[in-house]
Amino acid sequence: MDWCICSLLWCFIPLCLLVHVVCFIFADADFTLLRASLTGHRPETKLKGLVVWVTGASSGIGEELAYQLARCGSRLILSARRKDLLDRVKRQCLENSSLKDEDVLVLPLDLLDRKSHEEKSKIVIEYFGHIDILINNGGRSQRSLCLETHVEVYQALMELNFLGTVSLTKQVLPHMTQKGRGSIVTVSSVVGLAGAPLATGYSASKHALQGFFNSLRTELTDFPNILISMVCPGPVQSEIVNNAFTEELNKPVDTVGSQEHKMPTCRCVRLMLVGIANGVKEMWIAQQPFLLFYYAWQYAPTVAWTMTNKLGRKRVQNFKAGLDADSAYFTKPKTS
Repeated sequence: MDWCICSLLWCFIPLCLLVHVVCFIFADADFTLLRASLTGHRPETKLKGLVVWVTGASSGIGEELAYQLARCGSRLILSARRKDLLDRVKRQCLENSSLKDEDVLVLPLDLLDRKSHEEKSKIVIEYFGHIDILINNGGRSQRSLCLETHVEVYQALMELNFLGTVSLTKQVLPHMTQKGRGSIVTVSSVVGLAGAPLATGYSASKHALQGFFNSLRTELTDFPNILISMVCPGPVQSEIVNNAFTEELNKPVDTVGSQEHKMPTCRCVRLMLVGIANGVKEMWIAQQPFLLFYYAWQYAPTVAWTMTNKLGRKRVQNFKAGLDADSAYFTKPKTS
């Protein structure tokens, strides 16, 4: 009998490992998040009727968040700098959901104008009575080499991506601690966990966010019903590259390549909402081979450095050759 049990175990363990390897090859998120998507709560059930404030809601991930949250029945506050774009997003939300006009508040917001954040938060609370979820999505990326980048660009990235997010969070958090519940979800990046060439300032701002919110989570142990969640997407189809900082503050990006190789925005957002609905504290969302980087940096940093240096060198070479930085992993360098 013991021999039979041992034989079964010797067969079962390799089979489990094989299944996990096959699943990982085709995975586009960490196993915790994928398990939640298969067996956890559905966003349509958990997020219905909740008041959700989305920053950076005029395009990209923020815009798609608005659409999917609207279909879930969440009441929305849509914030970004340009009111005309927010009005367009609101119309789409109303046309494709059962929400009414009063369920969606358009609230223009500049993350750099930190003095206005208290007033904006009061407007939201006066309008809806409370805030259930704050999704910190606003920010800008970077495409430039460190040696060519002005210090003012680094300052702008930290002011916008880090301090702007922290400022708004500090206005909303006391309201949530008073209620004893709520969710603060912040969109970080794969470069918030690891480094990447051409994004030294952007990566620094995302590392700062990771450190801030991971520390904040430990301060809130007396509030177990307040979720502090970090979302770390890899390359996703959005307009973030179009608006990225370069080596000078007001210089636009020279080359914006195809977005076809990146993860569809709708899939990224769906996984985000699954994570929020199931209380996932950190979400790794990326297609292969980028998802492999997350696990390598977490569990085998020496191997990760080797992989990062090799691909980083290729990324810089393609950037210098005039190719889009993100598509450089899938495009051969130009030859003279």
